[in-house]
Order: sequence, then C-alpha cells, then structure tokens
Amino acid sequence: MTRLAHYFVASMLFFYTPLMSANNQLPEIGTAGASALSIDKEVIYGNAYMRIIRASSKMTNDPVLSEYVSELGNHLVAKADQVRTPFNFFLVTDNEINAAAFLGGYVKIHTGLFLYADTESEFASVIAHEIAHVTQRHIARSIENQAAAQNLSMAGMLGSLLLGIANPVAGIAALQATMAAGIQNSINYTRANEFEADRIGLRTLAEAGYDPSGMGSFFGKLSEKYRYASKPPQMLITHPLPDTRVSEARARANRYPHRFIAPSLSFQMAKARIIVRHGTMSPSEALAHYEQVLERKQYRIKEAAEYGKALALFALARYPEAKTIIDALATTHPDNLFIIDTLTDIDIAMKNYDAAIQRLSAAQTRYTNNQVIVLNLAYALSEKGQFSESAKLLDRYLRDKPNDALAWGQLSKTQRRLNNVAASHVAQAEYLSLHSDYRRAIDELHSAYNLTENKLEQARIQARIEQFKQAEQELESLN
Repeated sequence: MTRLAHYFVASMLFFYTPLMSANNQLPEIGTAGASALSIDKEVIYGNAYMRIIRASSKMTNDPVLSEYVSELGNHLVAKADQVRTPFNFFLVTDNEINAAAFLGGYVKIHTGLFLYADTESEFASVIAHEIAHVTQRHIARSIENQAAAQNLSMAGMLGSLLLGIANPVAGIAALQATMAAGIQNSINYTRANEFEADRIGLRTLAEAGYDPSGMGSFFGKLSEKYRYASKPPQMLITHPLPDTRVSEARARANRYPHRFIAPSLSFQMAKARIIVRHGTMSPSEALAHYEQVLERKQYRIKEAAEYGKALALFALARYPEAKTIIDALATTHPDNLFIIDTLTDIDIAMKNYDAAIQRLSAAQTRYTNNQVIVLNLAYALSEKGQFSESAKLLDRYLRDKPNDALAWGQLSKTQRRLNNVAASHVAQAEYLSLHSDYRRAIDELHSAYNLTENKLEQARIQARIEQFKQAEQELESLN
C-alpha cells in the first residue's frame, strides 16, 4: 500500500458494588424526549459539536491529561445505567469551575475544576453528575422544551445552538435574543433534572469505587464559597445549587457503608500539571509554590508535590534539577504516564534522544497504541532525525484512531520534514476536518492532488474531497 493510501481512513482502580437498602433505590424519569430527538440524531449533533469546539475553544491539548480524564470518565460510564451512546471526555483550559455535557455523550471539563476539587472523588462526582444528564436525556428534553417555548422546530433549535458555538453573535441573532453565546448556557436543566442527576450520579460514583461523600463535600464547599457572591462561577449558573441539593447529597452518601479511599496519585499529579502548565502562575511562582508546599508538608501526596516542582523546574529550563526529581519518582512508578511523559520532555530538551526512544519503545509493549506513548515516541524519533520511523508509527496509530487531531498535526509536520509534501497536505486536511474547517481541508487535498502523479492516489484524494464536501453540506444543514 502506498504512503498516501494509509491516510484515507473513515473519520471517526478498583471496582466496588455497595450493599443498597430499599431506601436507596432511585426513581428515574426515563427517556422522555426520545420521540423528538433520536439517539442517532444525538450522535450526529454531538459529533458536529465536538468538531466546532475543537475550532472555537481553547482545548487543553495535553495527551496525559486527556488520557486521565478519559480513563476516569469511562470508568464511571462502565458503572452507569441506560448508556446509549459512546462517551467522550475532553478538557478546555479555563479557570472557571465548570463541567458540561452535550448530546451524544460529549462531556467538557474545565481545568478549573481540578483546581477546586481536593480529592479524586470530589472531581469524579461532578463528572458522574454530567454523565447522568446524558443517560437520562435531560439535554434532549431541555432543548425540546426551549424549542417549544420559542416556537422553533427541534432542528432549528439545535442548529441555532451549534451556530452559537461557531459564531456567538450569529447564534444569538438566530435565536432572536436571550441565549448566551456558550452552548451550556443555553441548556437550562429543571430542578427535577438536577436532583435526578445528583441521585443517579451519586450511585454511579459509589459503584465505580469512589467515595460517595465526595459529591456532598464538593457541593458544600461550592455553596459556602459563593453563597453571597455577586458573580458566581458558571457552574452555579447552569447548575443552581440550593441547600436542599447539598443536604440530600450528604444524606444519600450516608446510606452507603463508610470506607477509606486512599488519595489518588494520578489525580494529584494531574492537578499539579494543570497548576504549572495550564494555570495562571508563572513558572517562578509555581516553583515557589511547590517549594513552600514541600517545606510545610501541605500536600496530600508528597510525590505529586515533587512532580509539580519538577514541572516548574523544567519550565524554567533547569533540566538537570528536574531530571533528578523525575528519575527518583520513576524508580517507584516506572509505568506512570505522567512521569514517562515528563522524562521524555527532559530527555529531548537535553538531547538524550536514545534514552527517550528506548524507554518509550519498551512502554509500547505495556500500553498498546496509547496516545501518550505514541505521540511522545513519534516526537522523540522526529527530533533525532528518524522522520521515516516517526511517520510510520503515526500512520499505524491513526488507522485505529483517525479522530486524533494532535496525531494528524504531528504527522503533517513529519511528512513535510521528509519532503513528502503531498502526504503532508493530506494529513493537514484530516487535521482541519476534525476542526470542522472543511474548506481549508479541501484546499489541502487539492494541493496534494496536484503534487501526486499516481492515478490510484489521485482517485483516493478525489474521493476524500467529495466526502469533505458532503460533510460540509451536512454541517451547514444542521445550522
């Protein structure tokens, strides 16, 4: 198979079941809204939403954090009931305390949620709540109700919501006034929706092995902090939090057997990574913060604080000091993706390419086709000048994961460094299509077509152009 042919692919810890009393059986509203919006339609709109979000929001393009939130989210989904769609969890860099779900199982998580949650159970409680909004089809019902209130068809309402993401001014005009630019602001859950999402989310949280008191704890802190605030966080605007929600979450958690949940190293490392790399502190401020935390022992897990210090040192280009800390952490946590990723960053910065490649190649046997390992290894190979090996690795990975925009972007750069200009254009086209930028994607494919003499590859490129044209028309028909 030729080089270009590979790129024409179709685009797209522990478990615990608590003993439950009769009082813990939860009422479920069910699947109202199904007649107006089918599951298939939800998925179509959800996919369009994700492509637009990639283009219009500040996505947190950090494979290690993406892996963490996906693993945690899917662990919760595995214990949820009435799951009808795949779930996709993604991060945006925003210090606002918020998370929000959309049609088709897409759950957006703000990095600010990490900064406010003290434990993994608190963090997971918010994600479990959003999962319940999806499984109980609260979003479909909310859109249906708003469409009726504004005398719009469901298609018109959904199209306006998508338009509001892509172009807030046009979106508000299309809705003739009152909806906010962000799509989550446009979805108004009823009081019953919120209580149901709490109840079902808490059950999912407990059955997934987290501390069910995490929900009440998080709600309580949020309620207390912003009780008299003139400008509450976005989460309290889209998810009002009366005292009854806090008290009910605590009461329900008390019905589960009490058990000790050890602090999560992965969560605390994720939190440190966000503080240093995606927060508001400068590298110097972050270093001072973690030095103080370590000196005063103000940490839940010392190793996570050391990790945060190493990240700050790396950001200040103090590579040997950062390496000393990370090497020590790696002796006790050799398979930890946070540590493997940071070791790669340090090795590449210090031009220790062979060490990085050897470590990552070994890790591939433990983490098959893992995004963190593959993208790190491809980058290390490319930095060493082994562009062909890097391109082959990314090519194999993308056959299984064609919706990885980061990998397509990296492949495009690698192919250009190999002087495979046509293949670079093709990879860039796939990257752009995942950001709903079909016109520029088509332009890239036209450039690839003009640089290709092989008739079979030209036919494949032409077929992909037609697919992108159809996808663009379908997106436009949605809004």
